[in-house]
Amino acid sequence: MTTKAQCGRGPGRLPIASAAMLAVTAISIVPHAPSMASEPVAASRPGGQGRAEIGAWGFDLAGMDRSVDPGDDFHRYASDGWVKATPIPPDKIGVDAFSALEELSAQRVRAILQEQSGKPGSAIGDYYASFMDRHRVDALGHAPIDPLLADIDRAADAGALAMVMGRLTRMKVQAPFWTMVEADDRAPEAAIVIVHQGGLGMLERQYYLDKGKDLDARRDAYRQYLAELLTLIGQEDAQARAAAVFDFETKLATGQWPQLDTRDPDRAYNPLSIDEIRRSAPEFPWDAYLRSAGFAGQERLLVRQPDAIAKNAALMATAAPAVVRDYLKLRLLQAYAPYLSQPFVDAHFRFNGTVMAGAPQNSPEWKRGADLVSMTMGDAVGRIYVERHFPPEAKAEADRLVREILAAWDRRLGTLAWMSPQTRARARAKLRAMVAEIGYPIRWRDYASLAIRRDDLFGNVRRAREFEHQRQLNMLGRPIDKRQWYTDLPAMGVNGYANHRSNQIVFSAGLLQPPFFDAHADPALNYGAIGAVIAHEIGHHFDDQGAKYDERGVLSTWWTADDVSRFDALTEALVKQYDAYEIFPGKFVNGRLTVGDNIGDLAGVTVAWDAYRHSLGGRELPVKDGLTGDQRFFLGWAQIWRVNYREAARMQALRTDVHAPPEQRVWIVRNLPGWYHAFNVQPGRALYLPEEKRVRIW
Repeated sequence: MTTKAQCGRGPGRLPIASAAMLAVTAISIVPHAPSMASEPVAASRPGGQGRAEIGAWGFDLAGMDRSVDPGDDFHRYASDGWVKATPIPPDKIGVDAFSALEELSAQRVRAILQEQSGKPGSAIGDYYASFMDRHRVDALGHAPIDPLLADIDRAADAGALAMVMGRLTRMKVQAPFWTMVEADDRAPEAAIVIVHQGGLGMLERQYYLDKGKDLDARRDAYRQYLAELLTLIGQEDAQARAAAVFDFETKLATGQWPQLDTRDPDRAYNPLSIDEIRRSAPEFPWDAYLRSAGFAGQERLLVRQPDAIAKNAALMATAAPAVVRDYLKLRLLQAYAPYLSQPFVDAHFRFNGTVMAGAPQNSPEWKRGADLVSMTMGDAVGRIYVERHFPPEAKAEADRLVREILAAWDRRLGTLAWMSPQTRARARAKLRAMVAEIGYPIRWRDYASLAIRRDDLFGNVRRAREFEHQRQLNMLGRPIDKRQWYTDLPAMGVNGYANHRSNQIVFSAGLLQPPFFDAHADPALNYGAIGAVIAHEIGHHFDDQGAKYDERGVLSTWWTADDVSRFDALTEALVKQYDAYEIFPGKFVNGRLTVGDNIGDLAGVTVAWDAYRHSLGGRELPVKDGLTGDQRFFLGWAQIWRVNYREAARMQALRTDVHAPPEQRVWIVRNLPGWYHAFNVQPGRALYLPEEKRVRIW
C-alpha cells in the first residue's frame, strides 16, 4: 500500500522508455494552494497561434485513422495511424507518448552528464564516468561484491543473518522486508518507519502461485537465472541451490497479501510497538535486525501487512541457514548485477528485460548510465535540466491551467447532487488546502556528504543508496517536509503523482511538454491532455482510497456513512465496466485493482471538460482541419495514451499494474455526454452506452 498515486507510469506504470527505467528525482513547486480563479480566460491565452511543436496546432493529424469510426474504438480512431507507423525499438518493451518524452529527457541528461564528466570535482560527472568506464568494471568482475558475499557466508545463525539483513536494508535490498521512512498516515506531520512485504524476485506473489503455461515458463527461467548468478560468483551445485531458493521464495509469497489487498489504507495501517513486533514472530531476532538497519530506539513501526511480515520473519529465522544465506546473496546480486561486469549485466537483463517484459535488447550504455545518475542524484541533474529546458513562460502557463482546473473541481464539488452538504464542505476545504507543485522542487536536495569516486561504480551505487537510507533516517523525530518530492520522480522525469498524506499534486518538467502540454498549442488540446492529467491527480485525492485522507492529509473518517455508500455504488459500476474489457482471450482487465486510476481518469476528463467549456465564455473555438474545438478536446486526451506494446509487456501490466491498459483508458470518454455530441456517436457503435449505463461520479 502506498499513498502515492501516479498519472501514468512509474512504480505504478510500465517502464518502457528503456529496459532500465528513467526514474529521476527533482521537481518544482507552485506557490501554496493556488487561487481558484473562475473567470473565462481562453481569449487571453497564447495557444493556437501556429507555434505549436506538433503539427500546425499541436495535434498529430497523420497519426489518426479516420477509417475507424470514433464510436467503435476511439483509441484506434485517434492513434492507429501512429501505431502502424511506429515500430518498437529493440531496447524497448513498447513505445508511447511517455517514452518519446523519456527519450528526449535521456538525450538532454546525457548532454549534461557528458559535459559534467569533463569538469573536475563534479559528482554527477564522476558518477556517470564511473558507469561508462566498462573496461575497469569488466576487469573487476565480481570482486566489488565479494566482501559482502563473504559477510553473508560468515553468518552462521539467525542472529547473524538478521544483522546482515539490516545491512542490506541500508543498501536498499529487499530481503524480505521493504522498509522506508515516511509520514504517519494518522499523524502526517511526523515520520515513522514503515515495513512492507517484499523480497520476491518475480514482482508479485501470483508469479509463484498462479497456474498457467506462461507462468510456468517464467518460473523455469527464473530458476535458471538464479543458478546463473550463483555460477557467476563461483558457487558449486548452483542448480540445486537455486531451486532451494526458489522454493523458499515461494513460501514467502504464500504468506504475503495479494496486491489488491494492499491498496486499502485502513487495513494497511497497523502501528505496532516493538514488543508487539517481537511477539508476532518471536523466532526472529528483531532487535539485531532493527539495530543493524538503523531503526533502533523507535518505539513503534508501521507494519503494512502484519501477518505476512510475521510469517516471513519466522520463515527467515527457521529455514536452513544455508538456504537463507543463498537467498540473501541472490537478493543482493539481483539488486546490484547491473553495476558489475558484463556477464552479470547480461544475465540480469535476459530475465528482467526479456523474459519478464519482452525487450530483446538492452538499452545503450550511455542511457543506462544516465538513468543511474538520475535515479540516485536526481536533484543535482534536475537543477541544470530546469535551467536549460523549462522556460518560465511554460511554467506560468502550466500554473494558470492548474488554477483553472482547481476552480473547475470546486464548482463541480459545490453542485454535486449525491454528496451531503457536510461532506461537500470538507471536500472543498481539502481542495482549497491542496498544494500543487509544477516542474521542479522548491528545495533541491544537497548531496555534499555523498562520496562519489570516478573509479568505483559499485561503491558509488552502494554509497548513493546508503545516503538515501540515511536521509530517511534523518527524518525521524523531525517535522515532515510536505514540500519534498519522492525520489523516483525528478524534474527531468516524465510523470505526475498525488501524495495523500501531503495533500499534494506534483508534475515534473519532463511531463510538461508536447503532446501533454504546449503553451502554444490549441487550447482545446491542452485542456484535453494536461488539463485532464491535472484533474486526474486531483481526483486521486477523492478516489476510493485518497478520499480517506482529509484536508490535513490525515487518514480519518470525514465522509458520512450515506455518502460512502453512494460513492461505493457509483465506483462499483465503474469496476464492472472495466472488468468486461477482454485484452487477450480469457484475460480481462481487473476492474477492482485499477479502480483508483479509472476513477481518476473519469474525474480527469469530466472536470477538464468543464474547465474547457467554462473558458470559452459562451463562444466556440473555430474549426481546424475539419475538427471542432470539442472534438479536439477529446483527441487531446486520446493522443496522450497512444501506445504500441510488446505482448509480454502487456501481459505483465495486465497482471500487476494498477492502471488499465492505455487503450481502455482512452475509452473512459464513453461515459461523457460531451463525447457523444462531439462525434455524433449513435446506438449500435461498439463504445456506445445507454445513458443509464454511463458512470457519473464527479
